[in-house]
Amino acid sequence: MALLNPSLLEPNLILGQTILHLTPEIVRRNKIKGLILDVDETLVPIRQARASEDLLQWVTEMKRAADIWLVSNNLSHQRIGRIAEMVDAPYLLGAKKPSRAKLRKAMDAMDLRPQEVAMVGDRLFTDVLAGNRLGLFTILVEPMVDPLKANRKYPIRNAEVWLSKFLGASLDGMKHNFTKGNRR
Repeated sequence: MALLNPSLLEPNLILGQTILHLTPEIVRRNKIKGLILDVDETLVPIRQARASEDLLQWVTEMKRAADIWLVSNNLSHQRIGRIAEMVDAPYLLGAKKPSRAKLRKAMDAMDLRPQEVAMVGDRLFTDVLAGNRLGLFTILVEPMVDPLKANRKYPIRNAEVWLSKFLGASLDGMKHNFTKGNRR
């Protein structure tokens, strides 16, 4: 049995903030022409079904720098479709990330090469792993939180960070306690 290569869990960029802090300048500086965006917790808190005004403004700005596709593991056409319609972006459901198939489909639809596309998400073992397996530029963002649940804990993400480091991934600057913002 082959062990997972720890470098596959290492994002090219750890933003340290939500996706709203990813700027067109960062995208241009890294020669990115297309963005594949996770949806749940990356664009919209899991319990919300609508994009915020801040997100809509961010998408408008970002579309001036790159093509955008939404690729979600979520199977809800109603939820993901509504969000995609609000941000006016094509989308794919049931991606089964870290599978590469739907990421490749989005990349092909944008007619871009892997080095021109970034996978942006809040999870190491789905978003970053899938993007790295395809040779995309990977960007790890902090999860979007519902303002009414700002103290929410992220046990799965905390476990992913711990396991990634245990496996040998270098996640310098990665927060370990996502609810208090402590750095190791």
